[in-house]
Amino acid sequence: MKVDTTMILTNEHLRDTQEIGNYAKKLEDIGFDGAFTFEGQHEPFLPLALAAHSTSTIEIGTGIAVAFARNPMNLANLGYDLQLMSKGRFILGLGTQIQPHIEKRFSMQWSKPAARMKEMIQAIRAIWHCWETNEKLRFEGEFYRHTIMTPTFNPGPNPFGLPKIYAAGVGPVMTEAVCEVADGFTIHPFNTAKSLRELTLPSVKKGLAKNTVAKKPFEISCNVIIGSGKNAQELAFARDIVKKQIAFYGSTPAYRPVLECHGWGELQTELNRLSKLGLWDDMTHLISDDILEAIAIVGPRDEIAPRIHQKLKGIADRVNLVARYTTDENDWQDIVRQLKNPLL
Repeated sequence: MKVDTTMILTNEHLRDTQEIGNYAKKLEDIGFDGAFTFEGQHEPFLPLALAAHSTSTIEIGTGIAVAFARNPMNLANLGYDLQLMSKGRFILGLGTQIQPHIEKRFSMQWSKPAARMKEMIQAIRAIWHCWETNEKLRFEGEFYRHTIMTPTFNPGPNPFGLPKIYAAGVGPVMTEAVCEVADGFTIHPFNTAKSLRELTLPSVKKGLAKNTVAKKPFEISCNVIIGSGKNAQELAFARDIVKKQIAFYGSTPAYRPVLECHGWGELQTELNRLSKLGLWDDMTHLISDDILEAIAIVGPRDEIAPRIHQKLKGIADRVNLVARYTTDENDWQDIVRQLKNPLL
């Protein structure tokens, strides 16, 4: 199993850009296979240029960049350039975000998200194909149209090959659609072992049955929320903050099927109601220990790796440790080593 992590970048990192390179190098030295940025308070692509410069073996990528906030040509250029800068180690990770953010935060169009996301990936591939082969660019879809490429704007074949495209998705329609055209699938951290087997995997398999373009092997990457601590007080803190995050995720209607899989569907209705009132503490109190244990892995360090293996056995090829809910998130060498070699 490959082991990844998300780079949590702060204003301080961006004020002293050397710190981004140092951060990425530390993750490489710990033994992580991949380091990913996410689109939160900061732009996800720029820090990866610095990470590419300071590392030599670790894969780097976006996990995720909001696809619908951009267009295929933007993403084709960014993916090509970061693949070049990293000497073949870049993964273009894309996700949709949700409708209110696309329309009200990014001021972009939202319609038929599964079909649009699938076509977005196909359009990026068409642009890359044009650059690799110098064939005429002619992509005309329902949402995107790319029919001009002059030599001035064509970078030519990438000497390190084309980057892999990973797509994130929630729900059977989106999951099946993106697995038809991507090289890997990223599973949202709001998941359980039961939902992965009963909801996610069947849709992944349906999409893969129609996939003719993926680089082999196709990889399934699962985000897992981790909480740990060195004593009872730190563990209690981790449990509380993880419950708060689970409540936030659970308030989103798109994630209701995960709760319904366990008979907790009505909880989503209440969490959504409370979120609109801004009652975040009340939401947290609704997350029981059973829900916490089903979705996240919170416990002493020596329990983390075995429980991840138990949850993801036969499901995922790589795991992304969502470990910002712990006091020692930057020192995971022992857990990374155990995950990569479960016999240790």
